[in-house]
Amino acid sequence: MMASNLPKGRGAGGNREGRFAVTTRHAEHDGWADEDPGAPDPRTVVAEERARSVISRNQSPDVPFDRSVNAYRGCEHGCSYCFARPSHAYLDLSPGLDFETRLFAKTNVAEVLRGELAKPGYACAPIAMGTNTDPYQPIERRFRLTRAIIEVLADCGHPFTLLTKNALIERDLDLLAPLAQRNLVSVALSVTTLDNRLSAKLEPRASAPHRRLQAIRRLSEAGIPTGVMFAPVIPAVNDAELESVLTAAREAGASRAGMVLLRLPHEVGPIFRDWLDAHLPERAAHVMSLVRQARGGRDYDASFGQRQAGTGAWAQLVGQRFDLAARKLGFTTKRGFTLDCSQFVPPRKPGPQGELF
Repeated sequence: MMASNLPKGRGAGGNREGRFAVTTRHAEHDGWADEDPGAPDPRTVVAEERARSVISRNQSPDVPFDRSVNAYRGCEHGCSYCFARPSHAYLDLSPGLDFETRLFAKTNVAEVLRGELAKPGYACAPIAMGTNTDPYQPIERRFRLTRAIIEVLADCGHPFTLLTKNALIERDLDLLAPLAQRNLVSVALSVTTLDNRLSAKLEPRASAPHRRLQAIRRLSEAGIPTGVMFAPVIPAVNDAELESVLTAAREAGASRAGMVLLRLPHEVGPIFRDWLDAHLPERAAHVMSLVRQARGGRDYDASFGQRQAGTGAWAQLVGQRFDLAARKLGFTTKRGFTLDCSQFVPPRKPGPQGELF
């Protein structure tokens, strides 16, 4: 598929079937038109969902948190490389266009979260947001579910972290700044490139790079510990910008930095290869060759300890460049961020008779 035929403002070029699909679809030209009319312009559709539980647990040794909350399924940012795309296959939807156009909003997320935090025996540890889908994707303007989650966590003194690539996070400065003074929150902005045109292709509905840098500045000026994630690092696409992105983020006030190598699990591999063929056909083969060199000859290696940083000469070189740049710029690169769990007070479950006083 040529770039001119891609759906406008979308990252995926079509709706590839998920790995659990029992049927496949293949488009054929019917011979009635001389030219391809072009790709459709799919609209975003949001379904409201009533969640039964919202705190997801993990025991992964290579991530700095053991629990997370996601208010949304799917993400309108449309990043072609998003490792969360395969989660839509569990809904019998495509990890392609469906992932960025058929979204689900957990409208009772704050209520359910409050109940889970009030359970006897709950042990407090920082909750991560933005680990799967972006908590500040465009539909957050309408549903305000991330803000509702923050209000619940603030009420009971529960620490949390936020990762986003959307400047909409600035809206919640009034909540985040007081929590930062209590050491209850840390934030990171993902900045993949400083090139607006490349960003518009890679992550079509995320904030432009300069807006993310402005958000870093505003957050840090408000006293909120703010970091930058150069993620994902894509060989022969954005890896040359590593030092310039870190420098720009440091000048904007970021105090921590991290990086993650491109990850292509399950259906993400073919979706990203389609993106390369559409936008960078002249270097697509070279990009994938370098990806496989960093993944033991495959598109992806999910092994703990390797999936974030890769292996091989190219991956080692990128890691060395990151370490050197981070040291020169004075970034903190330690995993995670020490937040205060001692202030947590379990919320009271609402009683059947309400509050008397």
